[in-house]
Formats: sequence, C-alpha cells, structure tokens
Amino acid sequence: MKLKNKILLLLLVCFSTNSLLAQVCVDEKKDGVSFVSPSNDFPAAYLSSVHSVDADWIALSPYAFARKGQPKITFDSRMQWWGERPEGIRKIIEYARAQNLKIMLKPQVWMMNSWVGEFDLESEEDWIKWETDYKHFILSFAEIAEENQIELFCIGTEYKIAAVKRPDFWNDLIIKVRKIYTGELTYSSNWDHYQNIPFWEGLDYIGISAYFQLLNEKTPEVSDLQKAWLNIKSDLKAFSKLTEKPILFTEYGYMSCDFTAWKNWENEKDRSAVQLNFEAQNNAFEALYKSLWNEQWFAGGFIWKWYHNDEAQSSFRDKDYTPQNKPVEEIIRQYYSN
Repeated sequence: MKLKNKILLLLLVCFSTNSLLAQVCVDEKKDGVSFVSPSNDFPAAYLSSVHSVDADWIALSPYAFARKGQPKITFDSRMQWWGERPEGIRKIIEYARAQNLKIMLKPQVWMMNSWVGEFDLESEEDWIKWETDYKHFILSFAEIAEENQIELFCIGTEYKIAAVKRPDFWNDLIIKVRKIYTGELTYSSNWDHYQNIPFWEGLDYIGISAYFQLLNEKTPEVSDLQKAWLNIKSDLKAFSKLTEKPILFTEYGYMSCDFTAWKNWENEKDRSAVQLNFEAQNNAFEALYKSLWNEQWFAGGFIWKWYHNDEAQSSFRDKDYTPQNKPVEEIIRQYYSN
C-alpha cells in the first residue's frame, strides 16, 4: 500500500497541471548495488547481504577484454573469472532471483593498460572489426537478458571516443538489441561526457557513471557538498527535460578515504597516499542523497561496489568503494528503505 500511494502521488505531481506535462517522472527509484564478479562460484545465500542496505536491485557485469589501439574483443574465455563469463552470470542471476532482486545486466569491456574512454582506432577496417566483435559481445548477453526476463540492460560503458565517432553503429546496435530483448535499455556514459552521447533517443534512461568532482577537501561537510551539487544538479535536470528521459546513475559511490568527493581515480592509483576516512564517505553519500534522491527525474542508481563475501574484509577493501561493514551502510539504508 505504501508503494501504491507513492506512485499515485507521483502521478499527481507529474500530470496535475499543463505546465508539468512534459516533466520527466519515475515511479520508483532503482536502489541498487553493483556486484563484483567473483572468480569462482559461491554459496547462493551470500547474496542475502544485499538486503543489509535494503537494496532491491543489483547490477551484474560480465566482462570482455581488449587492448589499446586494437579492434579485437575477447569474452567467454576460460582465462576469465567464473563470474565474468556467461556460465557464471546465469548462475548469479539465479541467486539474485532467489533473493527477489531486480537486475541490470551491464556487460562491459575492460581495457588492458588503458581506460575504455580513451579507446580509439585509426582505420575504417579496424573500426568495422571492432563493431563486429562488440556487437557479438552485446547481443550474446542481450539474449541471456531476455531469457531471464532481466529488467534493465546496459549496452555499453564509458566509450567517450567510440560513442561519438560511430553513432550509426550504436543506433543500429540499439535496434538489434531491441529485436532480441524486450526490457528497458540504457548506456553508461562517463560523468563528464553524458551530454555528448548521440544516441540517447533510442534508450530509456540517461545512464551516467557518476563520479563527479565535488570538493578538493579531505573531509568536506555535507552542506558544502550540497552546494557543490547545485550546478551539476541543474545541468542534470535540464538534460533530462531536453531528452525527456530520466537520469540513472549506472555507477556511483565514494571510497572510504580522504578526498573521496574529488578525484577517486587518483586515490585508486595509490591508496597508501590517502588515509582511511569513514566520515568523508558518509558525508559524500549523504550529500548525494539529499541533493538528488527526491527529484522526480532522478531514477536512482547502483552503488559501486558490492562483494559476494562481505565478511572477507581486507586492507584493500578498507579504503575501497564498497560500503559493506562500514558506517555508511546506515545512511544508504535510510534512503533505500523509503
């Protein structure tokens, strides 16, 4: 009854006056976590840990691999971890359904010694080869998504150059995916590039890897972080209105260390250079939720990241993005449970 009343209220807000008819509204937030593909099978009951933050969604990411400047994409290799291959993904889907979790299937390419956003090719011949390989990769998992009635499918992640250079390919890929898969579609654009993606029209959500730079401070206050969100929020709202599509954070999160609301990709390179800082992580999550969670055009998101065995803590995980067994779990739960 609580959810039903929420939906009715949202409908009233969205459609009660002519001036709001074009407003983008979502009827339910995607309160999700991004699952880290494990190397081996694991007890199905481990996925019950997702409920510790009252998450109803989980993102699963099968991986393919590529090298800088080379068109070849490899996936479903015996060299890959179990959870990255179709075999493992099918089993994890089964485990997730047993926990009544909704799923975003998010196949993505891992670039060896580079970042996929910088991926580029020189010749048309190489681009055609890449397109053939990438289409095979995505359509293979679109079939798995349809077979398992997956609620949301992501067609790509953070291709800053390829997304702009090859728009015809992406539009054709969307058409081909929709012939196979009947659920909703998104793409995960980088936080600084979502306005440049040329194929949003064919998708259902504006997906963003939401690692926005907020404040270059060790432990910024929540109120200061909210101020830093204001211009970003204004841009997101305007883009949602322009495209008539909701904004979805296909990835979001903060490391539990100093400067987590700034450039975490730099923290990742040298974790020893920053101190453990739970307060910074708490404040960053709190400010994000206070700034965006109640916006009608904001569809929620998927926290980066969640491990299958939350008891296997390590020094690596202490400062990592995961909220597991950290104070921030309580903050997340407050918003995810609403």
